[in-house]
Amino acid sequence: MINTSKLTLPSLFNYSVENYADKTSLVFVDEENYTYKQLGADVALTTEMLQNMGVKKGDKVAILSTNMPNWGVAFFAILAIGAVAVPILPDFHAKEVKTIIEHSEAKILFVAEGLYKNVNEEAAGLLNNLILVDNLAIIPKNSSVKDLKSLECSLPSKVKTPVSVEVEEEDLASIIYTSGTTGNSKGVMLTHKNLAWTTQQCRSLYKVTSKDRFLSVLPLSHTLENTVGFLLGIKNGASISYLRKPPVASVLLPALQKVKPTIMLTVPLIIEKVFKAKILPAFQKSPVMRLLYSVSPIRKVLHKVAASKLHKTFGGELKFFGIGGAKLDPTVEQFLFEGNFPYAIGYGLTETSPLLAGAVAKFSKIGSTGIAMEGVQLRIGNVNPETGEGEVQAQGENVMQGYYKAPEITKEVFTEDGWFRTGDRGIFDKNNMLFIKGRIKNMIVGSSGENIYPEEIESVINKMRFVMESLVVEKKGKLVAMIHLNMDEIESNFNSMKSEAQKFITEKSEEILKEIHKQVNAEVNKFSKIQQVILQQSPFEKTPTKKIKRFLYA
Repeated sequence: MINTSKLTLPSLFNYSVENYADKTSLVFVDEENYTYKQLGADVALTTEMLQNMGVKKGDKVAILSTNMPNWGVAFFAILAIGAVAVPILPDFHAKEVKTIIEHSEAKILFVAEGLYKNVNEEAAGLLNNLILVDNLAIIPKNSSVKDLKSLECSLPSKVKTPVSVEVEEEDLASIIYTSGTTGNSKGVMLTHKNLAWTTQQCRSLYKVTSKDRFLSVLPLSHTLENTVGFLLGIKNGASISYLRKPPVASVLLPALQKVKPTIMLTVPLIIEKVFKAKILPAFQKSPVMRLLYSVSPIRKVLHKVAASKLHKTFGGELKFFGIGGAKLDPTVEQFLFEGNFPYAIGYGLTETSPLLAGAVAKFSKIGSTGIAMEGVQLRIGNVNPETGEGEVQAQGENVMQGYYKAPEITKEVFTEDGWFRTGDRGIFDKNNMLFIKGRIKNMIVGSSGENIYPEEIESVINKMRFVMESLVVEKKGKLVAMIHLNMDEIESNFNSMKSEAQKFITEKSEEILKEIHKQVNAEVNKFSKIQQVILQQSPFEKTPTKKIKRFLYA
């Protein structure tokens, strides 16, 4: 039997299978129940299959799949024999998939039917075996996409060789390849202790129980969902529901009513879109309503009414709505805060498994990422004496082992005294609440040597009416704001006829951009004034966690 006192993921999993055997584990929405006992049995059989394929401790096994119960089966089976899981983001294209398989030296790939097309011949040639994660069938070499439909489950009928691998806390558990805004994907090495400890310490921010119901919409191959939306639920015997289709409104809304989740995780862009497309327009539909909305006491009442309706849309039983992965628009956060919506802000990086700090309940303050998670130490390095701001640096059992096959880059992200350098600029207030001001690498040096932080300007732009999202870049020595407008709101507010919509919107866009340009420059300091405003016709290209890929627009 696995030692359940160890901070390892097999230990965490074993405990839950034994103690929550009859509870619902990982399920598709509105489909057949699947208990922790059944999950444990399938993990044991999948482990047997991997061992029969020659997978041993330290080997790399990749997972390229959308969210589903068998993602969890594959993940825990890999870890049970001391192998290393390499989750691949489903948004990665074929070239990136091949690069990750090659760089990680993965021997086996679990792949979903819908993503098999992203495994090219070169990538497949690097692998010993491919397994269809949908039904755990072994995929014969040179199979086409249409061949997958006829494959049957390859799991053995029973476990013949019980797992006897001793997994240690400092053993490597997972290599997660980031998809950063800089375009450089690195393999983050996370140990069993990194992930198990972070999962344990989450209790200091929110206590999950076996009565909780998660609805998962973020990719399991991203650390936020993997740790907080998956491992945390498993550790506490909660049920986790998955969607068979992408979480568009027509799929998500009925799922919310069926599952009635108590816990959900999301990224800022999702809730920002909901607010700007559905909620804010109602407060801006007439001059009278806009005037009322500008009065603080009335705005708070309106926010409470709207937030109550939103809560019902989410099933009516939501207790924890975690937001992470990027900075939340302050206007949207004001709505959630004043509306008493049960939101929480999480701050961290893939390199920190990922949580460093959280703003939950009494530790919430608009614009802040809250206090350090229990057991994590945070400090501000290289402090600017004028502003008190500097680089956020961290220590804790959640900090990564390093970047895979990149000792020089690993060395660069640690200080001489061993603190992890997050690359984020931040400041603490008198109550030790952390405020993140932006990425240090995104800083623009002005013509007179002043430091300009584009995120600060973007936060001003994004609160303007009709703005969906923005990006501030430097072009030929000028500060340029690229702005993507909410075309639906413009059209509805100016009552354009469908036949004349594009011409009308184009004309109105120019007018709106001029007004935004004027308003923004009235609010920012003299160094941060925008010299040019450009209409961004299509949404900005984003990472899987919905952060804009800045390197594409620089």
